[in-house]
Amino acid sequence: MISSAFPYQKKRISVLGVEMAYIDEGQGDPIVFMHGNPTYSYVWRNIIPYVQGAGRIIAADMIGMGDSQKLPVSGPDSYTFVEHRRYLDALLEALGVHERVTLVGHDWGAALAFDWAHRHPHAVRGIAYMEAVIETVSWSESSEVARTRFQAMRSPQGEQIVLQQNSFIEFNLPKTVLRTLTEEEMNEYRRPYTEPGEGRRPMLSWARQLPIEGEPADITEIITSSGEWLAHNDIPKLLIQAVPGTRNPDKPAVNRSWPAQIEVAVRGHHTPQEDSPDEIGQAIASWLKTIVNK
Repeated sequence: MISSAFPYQKKRISVLGVEMAYIDEGQGDPIVFMHGNPTYSYVWRNIIPYVQGAGRIIAADMIGMGDSQKLPVSGPDSYTFVEHRRYLDALLEALGVHERVTLVGHDWGAALAFDWAHRHPHAVRGIAYMEAVIETVSWSESSEVARTRFQAMRSPQGEQIVLQQNSFIEFNLPKTVLRTLTEEEMNEYRRPYTEPGEGRRPMLSWARQLPIEGEPADITEIITSSGEWLAHNDIPKLLIQAVPGTRNPDKPAVNRSWPAQIEVAVRGHHTPQEDSPDEIGQAIASWLKTIVNK
């Protein structure tokens, strides 16, 4: 059974003047879980139990998401990758996460994990990731439905689609899971975004940050640079490949040949944590044992 319950008590800390919420459980080397869009630490609820006892478990809600505070002022230029990175850096610094860090990332959380590792290479023990934002893509690689929807989000229609209609929660999220999310689960994902308007801005900003055909240029540079670095280092990596996932089968995946990488396949679409939490948890727990002395 996949539980809808969130069995952890969140802590809160002021980071750069804004309160961030996070889980901090256990002792030992830090294992940091990073969520993507439009989820938050809730997405890891059935996976974290498998790694408890293996280290200090940290799972934060990114700024403006989950139970972390919204930015006091937001608009079209807020909640960028670089802004999320700034708050994440400050949070990990405040929590004393400096060495022997294992990163577990999904979607944009994986991109943030890659970037953090790139900038702190001697602090990283390993990286596990799934459905990552990993390279720039072209519009032609997307399905017609996805292309139409994301092009609309990157246009002036985006504010209506996301900020008013809450489409990332009501439309996009259910389509990234193979099973049907329960009403309890949907309500947990709705909870941070109950009010229409700027409180939903993080979801729209992430959609507009996707590196498509070289734009935005700064994000394309960050993602490309991290990927090139990961392709030439021996940091242990665990690729959790969702099947069918969202990978274009006609395009070779640049990450499949990264060195020091183990790959496992699990049933899932873009949010495999909601389809195969047991398999993902077991895979991470087993992999952690192989890098214990790294």
